[in-house]
Parts: sequence; C-alpha cells; structure tokens
Amino acid sequence: MTSTDPIFLPVHQLSQEIMARRLSPVELTEAYLGRIAAREPKLQAFVEVYSAEARQAAQAAELAIRSGHAVGPLHGIPVALKDLVELEGRIVTGGTAAWRERRAKRTATLARRLIAQGMIVLGKTHTVEFAMGGWGTNSRLGTPWNPWDLERPRTPGGSSSGSGVAVAAGMAPWALGTDTGGSVRMPASWCGITSLKTTIGRISTHGVLPLSPTLDTPGPMTRDVEDAALLYMAMQGPDPLDPRTLRVPEADPLPTLKRGVRGLRLARMPEAERSFATAEVLAAYDASLLELERLGAEIVEARLPFGFADVAALNLRIMAAESYAILRELIDDENAPLDPHVRPRIAAGRSLTAQAYLEALQQREAMKEAFGLAMAGIDALLTPTTMTTALPLDEVDQTKAPAHYTRFGNFLDLCAVALPNGVGSGGLPTSLQIVCRSYDEATALRIGWAYQAATDWHLRRPPE
Repeated sequence: MTSTDPIFLPVHQLSQEIMARRLSPVELTEAYLGRIAAREPKLQAFVEVYSAEARQAAQAAELAIRSGHAVGPLHGIPVALKDLVELEGRIVTGGTAAWRERRAKRTATLARRLIAQGMIVLGKTHTVEFAMGGWGTNSRLGTPWNPWDLERPRTPGGSSSGSGVAVAAGMAPWALGTDTGGSVRMPASWCGITSLKTTIGRISTHGVLPLSPTLDTPGPMTRDVEDAALLYMAMQGPDPLDPRTLRVPEADPLPTLKRGVRGLRLARMPEAERSFATAEVLAAYDASLLELERLGAEIVEARLPFGFADVAALNLRIMAAESYAILRELIDDENAPLDPHVRPRIAAGRSLTAQAYLEALQQREAMKEAFGLAMAGIDALLTPTTMTTALPLDEVDQTKAPAHYTRFGNFLDLCAVALPNGVGSGGLPTSLQIVCRSYDEATALRIGWAYQAATDWHLRRPPE
C-alpha cells in the first residue's frame, strides 16, 4: 500500500495505517477530496461537499494522533452521510427541491457519535426524494450515475443512491444510508458494495428525516463486511432521544465475526421466488450457496408461510400511510416542486383508511411470529438482493418497485447483509442477501465475512 493512493482500501486497513502513522488523516482526506473533484462532475453523488471543514478536521485529527491523543481507531477516517441525516446549520434536502435551502436545527445522534469518534464528514449524498423509491432516480435534484457503466446511465439503486455511488467510485471509504424497504441493500447490489440493514432500535433515528417510522432503519454502506461491522458498532446503542433504542441491548458482532459458517444452517429461498430473478442473478446466487456449503454450512429448504410479494404489499401500505401523514402538506400542494414519480407513491396514503393501516400493523405482528416459527433451527435465509443487475435508466418502469427481495426484511423487522457475489452481462455486479432474525446482526455479518474471505467479488472496482 502507498500512502498516496489509499482510496480503495477498506477502513479496517486505513485505520491500521493511520494508527501506525504510516498514513496521515490529512493525506487521506485530500485523496478523497481530490477524487470527488475529479469524479463528481460525472457521477453526481453529493448534494454538498464540505471541503474546507473536512480539511480542518483532518488537520486537527493529525495533530491529536501525533500527540498521542487519538480518541479511537476510527479517528481521522472520512465518512459521507445520506442527505436525510441532520447536521446543525447544514442544508438537509431530504432529496426534494422543495427543501433545497432548508437548514438543520440539530445534529442527528448517529452523526454526533461518528464525529465524537474522530470521523471526518466529507459531505452529504443524494437520495431519492423523501427516500421513497428503489431505483435511485431523482428528477429534480439529479440522479447519481452508476459508476459500473460510464457510457449509459443505469440505476444506482435507492433510496441511498449517492452513498452507494460514492463508496463504489472511491469518493468515500464508507457512507451512511437508510433503509425502509431496501434502501441500503439495493444501492449496494447495483453499485457492487456491501451494506447492513439493521434492526429497529439498534441505531437511533433521532435527527434522521423520517419516511415511515415503523420501518426506517439507518445502516452502513461499505467496501466489505468487516467495515460494515465497524461502522455499525460506531453508531449503535441507547439514545434517550429515540426510546426504541433503550429497549435493545447492545451487541458486539466482532468476537464472532471471523468464526466461519461451519455448523450453521442456511436456507435457500422457496422455489417459487426464483421466477422473479434473471438467469444471471440466479446463477450467481446458486454459486454463492455452493460456496457457503463448501465452507461448511448446511443448506436447507425454506418453507415460508407467505410469498415475498404479499409481504411487500403490506410493507408498502405502511410506508404510504405513514409517509403521507408526515408529508401531506407538501404532497397536497400542487405547486410544490416534487418528483412526479414520488408524489403518487406517497399520495396513495391519502386513500388508506385507519382500519387498513391498523390491519397491516396487526398482520405484521402475526406474520413475524409465523416467520419465526418457519425459520426455527435455521440461522439465515439467503436470497438475491435485487432481481436484475443495474438497468438502463431509460428502461425503468417507475410504476414498479425493484424491492421484491428486500421489503420483507423491513416488514418483519429482520436484519440483513447485502454483498457482491458475481458479475452479470457487461460486467455489472450481482448481489447476495443474507437475512437473519431481529437483532442477530452478528450472525449476518459472520456469514458475510466468511463468504468474502473465500471470494474476491467485493474487491472488484468500477471502470475508470
């Protein structure tokens, strides 16, 4: 490794270099700011870049580390934040032109925690408007360019589109996203990176603009599983400003991260769910099952009491009802400069009755119990993350959602890792999803780490 070209190293290696004083936070931050300056005109991952402030923070970090005052192993590591995360005094658009000049009056708890550990915020990344969409498009503020095809614009995945592109293209070592129906996992899939969808209450949502509070979860978007575990650990924990976090015991996934998968029982998805994915996605998925079996896991059949599409419909009902309740003034304002694809998704909540909403919540509890019984004795359910590789933007049907394999994770309040597992036509990445029980992030990360230790898909880089 050379200190002049660190941009594609995972954070756990960057941390070692900084703590050993072979790499300075100033050099590292300059490398990323230079990369942003070079690639951002094409890729449009960022809403705003904090160049001057990042340089000042890097200088302070370097002085602290040199003087023996490092606050922890992540001191001096840059990070990018999805533009739902509030930083006091900074623009927070939520992906909508209607809030293009809106400034936050507080700093999100998760951002405070990252900054307290010495991390350097590079800037804010683009999101689908209000985080309501899986394709990653934003007709008003701009759609980030998926870096795996520099000739034809393709879906970057949403809603955490800018974070996915920034990490994939080497403009940030890792980034924050949020996930209400697959919004850290779909960008991870199409941008060829790793992400973790956390369980409700693991990470505080205080200061994160809400879409559907029942389903919203923040999560890390990273180069590999080990980095996902580190960023997850940096954010999780009780927060009095988010009461749900007070009911969740802290858990450290690091002691079991590298334990391997021997003895674990992993379920393949039901045969009926295969018809939703393309042949190349299924080929990569089947190869992943064989690899995990070779590593010592037992692959078993999953007999689920419902189909993913049924769960996705109920998940969408909750999303529409809650998002409309939060955003109805803007949605009902015909003069508001809203994305024409997003407005009808949220406006669908206008016609939902209280009875329909409450029934969805009741069905959610019953289906969580049924799923738990069906998965008894099984450590994880494995599926593709997306049905296809990244689509050309001009082929996207905005009336359909790409979240067939992801929404059930939010509805049932599960956790999941998404990671690269192959290559489709044109060199586009495919992705494996590892779904585990509520609050069992440690097992999802453990399985993901074992897979990445045996494969090199996560080491592939987009074309320059």
